[in-house]
Amino acid sequence: MEAAEELIRSRDLPERLGPMTVKELRQGMRRGMFVYPFLAIHLLAVVAMAVEFQMAEVESYTEFAGIMNLFLFIPGHPWFSGPFWGVTGGICLILMPLGGLALMGQELEEGNHELLLMTPLSRWKVIRGKFLAMWGLCLLTFISLLPYMIVRYLNGGMDTWRNIAMAITVVLFSGTIVAGAIGASSFTGIAGRIATLVLFLGSMLVSLGTVGTAAGAVTKTAGVVYSLNVLAVIFCYTIFGLALARSRIRLVVHHYEVKPSWMIIGLLFFTPFVVGMATAITLGWGGGLGLIGMGLVGWFADVSPKAPKWVVAPAPNVPAVPGTGAPPPLPEVKVEVPIPGVVAAESPEPGTQNPEEGESGELL
Repeated sequence: MEAAEELIRSRDLPERLGPMTVKELRQGMRRGMFVYPFLAIHLLAVVAMAVEFQMAEVESYTEFAGIMNLFLFIPGHPWFSGPFWGVTGGICLILMPLGGLALMGQELEEGNHELLLMTPLSRWKVIRGKFLAMWGLCLLTFISLLPYMIVRYLNGGMDTWRNIAMAITVVLFSGTIVAGAIGASSFTGIAGRIATLVLFLGSMLVSLGTVGTAAGAVTKTAGVVYSLNVLAVIFCYTIFGLALARSRIRLVVHHYEVKPSWMIIGLLFFTPFVVGMATAITLGWGGGLGLIGMGLVGWFADVSPKAPKWVVAPAPNVPAVPGTGAPPPLPEVKVEVPIPGVVAAESPEPGTQNPEEGESGELL
């Protein structure tokens, strides 16, 4: 019996991943949003490989084959990298990350987030666990495609750096989409979730196009400057998505505070303008600096003001007996318990005389 239990524990997920991550992974690997895309991507990958073997040229050379260049995944574009990467991008960058739209709805509609926050788990731990679980499922699906990539490389005609850059794009960009989907799932109603996700994707793509185009135009290649600027997009918008979800499960918002979720929505709207200004000021070299700054603002947007640790808490306002400091005794209260069958005698009002008594108070 002990050997069987030890075998089960050895095959289970390690607890050091965190309780929320383990919980979501256990549930997510049984859901249809993981099983069906996992099977579909392998079926489509086989078909894509068969099509590529019949093509005379799969990839065309370009100096801008760097990370976060989404044109490499779009069929019909001159920089398209073949059917295999089209299938991989469609499943790992769109279909599976959008499964995060269902993660926060159940917690908020059923009030489970209140129970979770009564435990030692903080809001960041709850959101981080869901994010790592969903992102982990995307990465697991992508890792299962590595044998196809090896076959493509052995077949010849593949640009090594181009394929490495696209693999890095899948890993990073899928995490950002997962963060945005989790943030959008924290809103009630399908319309609210779709509108939030559209705002998130639109803001991110505009910022990515601004810094990527400017850096590529200045350096004439997808080199170090280009890579640093587009990595700032990943940093900024991943924080925006997670901070939005974190702000929605906050239990109390004080009257003197701005609602944190409104602040994140405002950041999504104004970030492209800030990025454009930073790109223009740095002549296209440092637009990512604006993204880093806005990401830090999003990180600290949902922080309640707290007194520093050196401030002494005020003394409790409890009455005390002078000279002793002890609380005063409780007043004595006489409680008369009525006895069944016995009628309590009414006491005469002050200043009245009982008719059975004389003036001296003696009985007649």
